[in-house]
Amino acid sequence: MATLPWTPTRTAAEVVAQGHEVADVVVMASRFDLRSYRDVPRFLLAALRIRRQMLAAPGCFGVSLIAKPLQKRFYTLSAWRNREALDGAVQRRPHVGTMTGFRSLMAASLFAAWTQPTTDLPPGWPEAIERLAPASAAGDG
Repeated sequence: MATLPWTPTRTAAEVVAQGHEVADVVVMASRFDLRSYRDVPRFLLAALRIRRQMLAAPGCFGVSLIAKPLQKRFYTLSAWRNREALDGAVQRRPHVGTMTGFRSLMAASLFAAWTQPTTDLPPGWPEAIERLAPASAAGDG
C-alpha cells in the first residue's frame, strides 16, 4: 500500500484572513476498484494528475491518496470550503474526462461526503474508510 499523506493547500487561518468565514468544511472520500490489473498503472498516473488539479482548485483545503495496486483499489480524501467548490473542481479537466474514460473499467466506485469543523483538519483515513463501508455492505462494492 502506498499513501500520499495529507497535503494541505491552505489553513483555516489563511482562509479567515482572506475574509472567508469557514466554520465547517465538506470532506469527500472515494474508493475506486478497477476490474483489471493492466489498468492500475494508467489509473495511478491519472489519479496523480487529478491530485495536482485538486491541490490547485479554489476552495480546496487538502488531499490525500491511498493506492492499493495489488487489490486494484484506490482511495481519495479531500476537504473543501463548501460543496460548490468541490462540485466545481470535479467538473473541470482533467477530472471530468478522466473519470468518464475510466467508468467502464471500474468494478465499483463508492463515495461519502460529510461536514466537519475546520479546526478538525485534516480528516482521518479511519473515519473515511468507515464511512465508505456502509455502501460496500449494501452490495455496491
